[in-house]
Amino acid sequence: MNERNEERRTVTVSKYLSKHLRHQPERIGLTLDPGGWVEIDTLIAAAAAHGFRFTREELDHVVAANDKQRFAIEGDRIRASQGHSIEIDLGLPPATPPPYLYHGTVARHLDAIRAEGLRPMNRHDVHLSADRETATRVGARRGRPVVLTVGAGSMHRDGHVFRVSANGVWLTQTVPPRYLWFPGRR
Repeated sequence: MNERNEERRTVTVSKYLSKHLRHQPERIGLTLDPGGWVEIDTLIAAAAAHGFRFTREELDHVVAANDKQRFAIEGDRIRASQGHSIEIDLGLPPATPPPYLYHGTVARHLDAIRAEGLRPMNRHDVHLSADRETATRVGARRGRPVVLTVGAGSMHRDGHVFRVSANGVWLTQTVPPRYLWFPGRR
């Protein structure tokens, strides 16, 4: 397989894993444990039974090569690191955030964000980045990115709980508008 085809295959397997480990495990007959874990052999067999075959070596490559570290392997089990739309308890302890975190979005969402703040939408938590560069990449997935600054330190002092996933994504239930700074506003 040439490098371009291998890269496409890696993306295809990664998207398949995201869909079934974060959103729809039941589509291929998987049952995740309360922490979102499933046996790797069970995952590979379920995928094959539903017409999508991949090897353990491909899976290991996808997990290792993913720049966002979307998946975690523990022994013979795998789970998505965050971003679930299904009920999962990742078991992440509360953590003290840095003074500022960042959220990447696009301009068409700004009016709603100004009015309602950041909400988890179809996920369990709002996802925040520790740096502007990552937030810019996140926002760019949906168009021209706009990076919002979140007063995470102030939120934490006011009682909002933060957790950080294994891959460095900061999670909180919601970000009220008063903790947000929009570009051009000081």
